[in-house]
Amino acid sequence: MVERFERFLFTISEISRSWHKIAADEMEKYDLKGPHAIYLTTMYRYEEGITAARLSELCGKDKSDVSRMMNIMEKKGLVKKEGVNQNLYRALLKLTDEGKVAAEHVRERASLAVEIAGKDLTEEKREIFYESLETIASNLKELSKEGLPKK
Repeated sequence: MVERFERFLFTISEISRSWHKIAADEMEKYDLKGPHAIYLTTMYRYEEGITAARLSELCGKDKSDVSRMMNIMEKKGLVKKEGVNQNLYRALLKLTDEGKVAAEHVRERASLAVEIAGKDLTEEKREIFYESLETIASNLKELSKEGLPKK
């Protein structure tokens, strides 16, 4: 059981480390850091805009991280705020035209990375893999909230 646990942790860690390196390399073009990639790709799906609270929820980040990242991206001309007094938490956050181009580029590059990473998997194995990852993520999220059961 410990061997399976170590294998699981190492594999997840390696995937995460590799993805963060790829994201950092891709975001360098925009003078941004790797973590900005998740915000760009998420915001791209919400052309009508998205609130900071919803963005925080979807990206799994806290409000201070969202605020910091949106300020950086706004200064770079990739994001704009629309709404009540330009308050970050009440305003709608939208990608500018330049932000949309950047987000589209990042989405294409991320898609290519995933395609290449899974090139040796059949479509059936790929589907099972993603379903399994979603199940594990959901179960671990629940465990992190409730804690491990006592034996």
